[in-house]
Amino acid sequence: MKQDLFGQSSVVPTGVAIIGMAGRFPGAADVRAFWRNLRDGVESITRFSDSELEDAFDRSVRDNPNFVRARAILDGVEQFDAGFFGMHAREAELTDPQHRLFLECAWQALEDGGYDPARYAGAIGVFAGCSMNTYFLRHVCQDRAAVELFASNYQVGSYAELVGGLQDFLATRVSYKLDLRGPSVTVQSACSTSLVAVAQACQSLLLYQSDMALAGGVSITLPQRRGYLAQDDAMVSPEGRCRTFDAKADGTVFGNGAGVVLLKRLEDALAEGDHIYAVIRGSALNNDGAARAGFTAPSANGQAEVIAAALAAADVDARTIIGYVECHGTATPLGDPIEVAGLTRAFRASTDDVGFCALGSVKPNVGHLDVAAGVTGLIKTALALGEAKLPPTLFFETPILISPSTTVRFM
Repeated sequence: MKQDLFGQSSVVPTGVAIIGMAGRFPGAADVRAFWRNLRDGVESITRFSDSELEDAFDRSVRDNPNFVRARAILDGVEQFDAGFFGMHAREAELTDPQHRLFLECAWQALEDGGYDPARYAGAIGVFAGCSMNTYFLRHVCQDRAAVELFASNYQVGSYAELVGGLQDFLATRVSYKLDLRGPSVTVQSACSTSLVAVAQACQSLLLYQSDMALAGGVSITLPQRRGYLAQDDAMVSPEGRCRTFDAKADGTVFGNGAGVVLLKRLEDALAEGDHIYAVIRGSALNNDGAARAGFTAPSANGQAEVIAAALAAADVDARTIIGYVECHGTATPLGDPIEVAGLTRAFRASTDDVGFCALGSVKPNVGHLDVAAGVTGLIKTALALGEAKLPPTLFFETPILISPSTTVRFM
């Protein structure tokens, strides 16, 4: 509580404001292009001819009827302004493109929020994660001298220019290059990484460890133009298309992307006149333990519990304020029903009403972006709030069967 000039108490708004955003997505070089694609219902999954494929599959695999020539790719991942970030050419050459792209997005998010870190007196934290460094395996390892230098320096701490090859240093590289003085933490939790990073950034802000925070994730695996072999009951789609929540859903399609949000305590953002895209009222983390449907699949109970915890942290109930949920929505016959069942259980704690909350997912548009998937959905939702418009979930025709008592509406 605060008091005004007349001694009257007033409630101080709580939460964390999203004041800046940046990203690179399949088919979209920035956030605005990303929104246009979402609004217009554009699918940004690329399909390749044999001559365009860069994978190592032999002819026998490519001739298999279950071989799918589809992936969501990023343009221009080889491009980087090394001089702008004070990097020598050799350093940039050996640095994982995930680090390079995330560094660019971090700068762009600060710029979008209207802040020059050199002039900002507060502590700016960085919370982020990336996928495995396939660039190192595919390109750097072909340079025998570089590999031997890396191996000899790894245990003695003299990483020199090869420090860009390790996942551990993603967040620290951003803090170093942009001279940011808040906590700098690399997060790794598979496809939940970027949302876990956002949750950790929110905690850092609310504990006053940071005054602003950059949070997100990046996934670029190489080669980009590659296919995959679909198998029965596996995660990937034999059709090469994500049909989230649809009765025909048969799996997901993976892709590359990056997203970063700039966060600030809501009270400070309001006081300092920042542009606010959206407000994060609460967050929660948990784990299913051994109760999950499989090592790569969640449990409905675990999902229901973490949703309930997030609602409690936000001090809201489902019926009063929630009209849309951006879901993970991998379009797998196992995962989608579990996700809807978990949401239903959590919502039933506060209401028996149906038909008031729409569900959606960005994956039919851009594929499953692995480590960057969560922050991509968050950026989509923040843009939808700002535009007061829910973009469609592509390829949805007939809803998946959850249970006779569950009514689900999809956007």
